[in-house]
Amino acid sequence: MLGLCRGRRKFLAFSLALLFIPALTWLYLSVGNFQVRHLPLSPLEPQSSPLIGGGGERQALELRVREVEEENRALRRELSQPPHSPSHPHQTGHHGNNGSVPNSSEDATKHSDSQRGGIGANGSDCMQQPAVDKCETIHLAIVCAGYNASRDVVTLVKSVLFHRRNPLHFHFITDSIAQRILASLFHTWMVPAVRVDFYDADELKSEVSWIPNKHYSGIYGLMKLVLTKALPSDLKKVIVLDTDITFATDIAELWAVFHKFKGQQVLGLVENQSDWYLGNLWKNHRPWPALGRGFNTGVILLLLDRLRKLRWEQMWRLTAERELMSMLSTSLADQDIFNAVIKQNPFLVHQLPCFWNVQLSDHTRSEKCYKDVADLKVIHWNSPKKLRVKNKHVEFFRNLYLTFLEYDGNLLRRELFGCPSETDHNSENLQKTLSELDEDDPCYEFRRERFTVHRTHLYFLHYEYEPSADNTDVTLVAQLSMDRLQMLEAICKHWEGPISLALYLSDAEAQQFLRYAQGSEVLMSRSNVGYHIVYKEGQFYPVNLLRNVAMRQVNTPYMFLSDIDFLPMYGLFEYLRKSVVQLDMASTKKALVVPAFETLRYRLSYPKSKAELLSQLDMGTLFTFRYHVWMKGHAPTNFAKWRTATTPYRVQWEADFEPYVMVRRDSPEYDRRFVGFGWNKVAHIMELDAQEYEFVVLPNAYMIHMPHAPSFDITKFRSNEQYRVCLKTLKEEFQQNMSRRYGFAALKYMTAENNS
Repeated sequence: MLGLCRGRRKFLAFSLALLFIPALTWLYLSVGNFQVRHLPLSPLEPQSSPLIGGGGERQALELRVREVEEENRALRRELSQPPHSPSHPHQTGHHGNNGSVPNSSEDATKHSDSQRGGIGANGSDCMQQPAVDKCETIHLAIVCAGYNASRDVVTLVKSVLFHRRNPLHFHFITDSIAQRILASLFHTWMVPAVRVDFYDADELKSEVSWIPNKHYSGIYGLMKLVLTKALPSDLKKVIVLDTDITFATDIAELWAVFHKFKGQQVLGLVENQSDWYLGNLWKNHRPWPALGRGFNTGVILLLLDRLRKLRWEQMWRLTAERELMSMLSTSLADQDIFNAVIKQNPFLVHQLPCFWNVQLSDHTRSEKCYKDVADLKVIHWNSPKKLRVKNKHVEFFRNLYLTFLEYDGNLLRRELFGCPSETDHNSENLQKTLSELDEDDPCYEFRRERFTVHRTHLYFLHYEYEPSADNTDVTLVAQLSMDRLQMLEAICKHWEGPISLALYLSDAEAQQFLRYAQGSEVLMSRSNVGYHIVYKEGQFYPVNLLRNVAMRQVNTPYMFLSDIDFLPMYGLFEYLRKSVVQLDMASTKKALVVPAFETLRYRLSYPKSKAELLSQLDMGTLFTFRYHVWMKGHAPTNFAKWRTATTPYRVQWEADFEPYVMVRRDSPEYDRRFVGFGWNKVAHIMELDAQEYEFVVLPNAYMIHMPHAPSFDITKFRSNEQYRVCLKTLKEEFQQNMSRRYGFAALKYMTAENNS
């Protein structure tokens, strides 16, 4: 009975509350002089109250209530997230244990939507970081050695150039190979507001060669330890990158993070995203000491001036010496030593959000670094498997990488408006030369091509050449485009000596060629073939520029100037080497002529000897080259005499003579004004004659032209009258130049042309 009464009293109180609370709420709202925090409006209250002064005030009140509701929802979202301690590296962990690293307050997975927008976009003006000045130069340091790394680093450079809005200064620590390749590449790339300096890694080897290293990067994987010594003493800060990095944002955002360094922080690093330093990957796995999961050194922010004051050189050396007494060698190169130093001196590190180094090696926690594409900043292919790495989103990352891999690098030659840049004399001279050309000239495009600077990547693949002791080696020189790629294997089978090839390709085609070459057993078995990529630009095939590029990379005393459509006879390399001695090529100016033949058959039983060739010539399987189209080109070779010749014989220059010859490496280059089809070899042979080279035909040498579809340029020559008119004009100008350079001796070229 007592319980029943109590229940009735509770019910009565509840009923009264339901009646009075709406009334009190209405009265509270009608006053209008108080701050409303969170009071949802009932849908049953649309009517205006006589106590509220008109519809305008009512709407204002509703708007304010909605704003408060939104603030409360945001507050609930913030409170619902798991708590995390702020990152204070100088306060973390004891030196004696391997405790976990505190989570950074800037961790990518805990950023609010406003923070994902970029540096400083955190919704609070007082918390914004100082912006990077529009014209502030950003410094990048990269260690790069060898042919493969020099190729891989280009994708990194492209990704940085694509997003950048600031002047850049690249500091490359390189061996002689990488310096040669990258110096040529940047010189011909001509990107505005980009400066490049090189530092000889060989001079730094003694600083780290005492450290045993099991990592595949070898001694160069330790070079980042000595950047305070290698880089200029007045350089205060630098971003250090591995070559297998791809940027997905403006590098200025990363540069701005330097403003967040506090106290004695001198290293900006992202936590390692694998379990390597936890020491539980396999039984008896014993990694170097590290703070928690350790840090990955694929992306480093270095405050060089502070590091030098802290005696960084002495610090890492002492740590490395102590740890090597028990560890014996490094497994992850410089990364092991960096982590050992940080373990002893945690105050040195400023932990970066992990989106600044999303590490795509097997079994990493990289997926926790991003929730959306906009979160991605830097992708690090830090597995030996590279693009074949296991990752949930590897297809997306691979496509992003391939985008820059195949991106047209010429499009990155864009000015940074509003920023004064250092004077580039090469660029200035080029612009001056181009401005002097008459754009109304019908042959303007031909003339302009002569001065076009084509981006050039030398030694696109690994190259090795061991010179012979007798200095008689000969390099085959040729040029080609994508449609002649199928000739490479056949030429390599016919010519065992060194080869220098210039390939005219787009960025995407260069990658197709790379895949083709790496999939060919024949090409991969040859390390003495130099592949030099000249990137496409303009409407003409720059045939003579390509020949010159290939000639400049010849490392032998002699070179055989061929074309990609020709297969040299088996054994020609050794035959030419013997001819060098026999004809005293070292001390005389001779051009040794290799007679050229052709077949119209795609499948040819290649003649093994001169006798077999003559038999096929008599049967109509072979012909002297271009006998039915352009007899003058090779008529001076005197094929009738060659049939029975047993010793070399001399021939005289005649108009339009264009044989394939072997010459010394110091012979003149081809004239760049001739592009596409027509007179490109004729002009070169004329130059050799003007310099008093003797033309000597070899009696037991031959080469055969293989059939192929007509090139685009010969089609234009045949169908476009203006093309032929311009070619004639260029010929006349070349002959006039010859007369000015060689005087009376060059008059015969004018006379011969008029009589032909």
